[in-house]
Amino acid sequence: MKKRIFAFFCALTLLLGAVPAAAALEGETLRAADTLAALGLIDAGNYDLDKPAARAQAAVLLVRLAGAEQAAAKDLWISGFTDVPAWAATAVTYAAHQGWVSGTSLTRFSPNGAVTANAWCAMLLRMLGYSDKNGDFTVSDAAAFAQRLGLTARGYDGPLTHGQLYEIARDALTFPRKDGTGSIAAHLAGQSASVRAAANALGLLSETLTARQAADRLMAAVFCLDTYEKQEQADKGDPSANASGFFISADGLAVTNYHSIEDAILATVTLVTGETYPVERVICYDPDIDIAVLRVSRTSTANKTTSAFAFLDLVGVADARRGDTVYTLGNPLGLGLAVSSGIISATDRKVDSYALPCIMNTADISKGSSGGALLNVYGQVVAVTTGAYTYGNNMYLAVPVDPVMEADLTIQGQTLAEVAKTEAVKNDESAQK
Repeated sequence: MKKRIFAFFCALTLLLGAVPAAAALEGETLRAADTLAALGLIDAGNYDLDKPAARAQAAVLLVRLAGAEQAAAKDLWISGFTDVPAWAATAVTYAAHQGWVSGTSLTRFSPNGAVTANAWCAMLLRMLGYSDKNGDFTVSDAAAFAQRLGLTARGYDGPLTHGQLYEIARDALTFPRKDGTGSIAAHLAGQSASVRAAANALGLLSETLTARQAADRLMAAVFCLDTYEKQEQADKGDPSANASGFFISADGLAVTNYHSIEDAILATVTLVTGETYPVERVICYDPDIDIAVLRVSRTSTANKTTSAFAFLDLVGVADARRGDTVYTLGNPLGLGLAVSSGIISATDRKVDSYALPCIMNTADISKGSSGGALLNVYGQVVAVTTGAYTYGNNMYLAVPVDPVMEADLTIQGQTLAEVAKTEAVKNDESAQK
């Protein structure tokens, strides 16, 4: 708020009996490997998690993730690579034919070469329908783009180990294809009853999200908002206030509270990747319902341009009920992005100074969380986190996002400075009456 106002549970003995259940406690990379093994994507057993991952291994896993092993076996295309071992030749040829991978030369694939985070993310992005040739991403920025989209839950850099390769692949299982035809896990489940059973047991096909899953899959769509009331503050990088916000479109439309931008003439947003982007315009705003829709530049302060941001779907409060589980994603105390969980206490709490009834809930927020997302268990935005009853216990407030769903977001809007000037004039006129 501005200035002054996993649980990963799975008995793997039930999933083909391949790995002891206790192994789930031994680390994230092992859990990722166990997940892939349960789906038949890698062999269960000694995963060599700390061993460097190789290009041929990545190509084989990529084709399996695509559910394309049978298609690869029928592909008569000739890649021209002369250095690929027999166990990987079919997968490498097919992946190259699809444009998912490329060689290090016309005749060499370098199968034993190291797989970098950028290379692996580029392979996955292409398989999911994104194209570096068409400008969706660049290979040199593929890992950051993957995290920016929410394909990966954290940042990766440099050569990958087996464990890191598996972690990224595991995260990709639930990521939607660019054309909206479903996730990797859903596609694989449609090909095999045993894979469907395993995917269901692992929670990969569930429509509802745990708090861990919400944070992993959706945090990329949320940002820290820094606002500046004076140019000198912006020049020094010393914000007047910190708040939160979230994207509602891939091209940079975002939502926050009005009071989060009140009096600001400039603002920037910082993503989970650490990248910072300027706020270009305020598309629309309403002080009475405390909501503002922003246009965020797709060119960062480091002069790097992205083709898309991760974004959240809006659903509003129509289906919200007392007792529903909710999650908040925001920037409490300006310390960085965080998740909390709770339940809805009331769906129509009338609050002084708000034109619409608020959602009251128990999902913790703090100063700086204003403008964050209040999500239902499906990962959809119900409301915008905005404040709390000072003397209450776990009585947090969020304003319904419904007005944003009804607003015309195609207009040009105003700059932050223009909004500040407009509102200052209104306040002066009101004070004189």
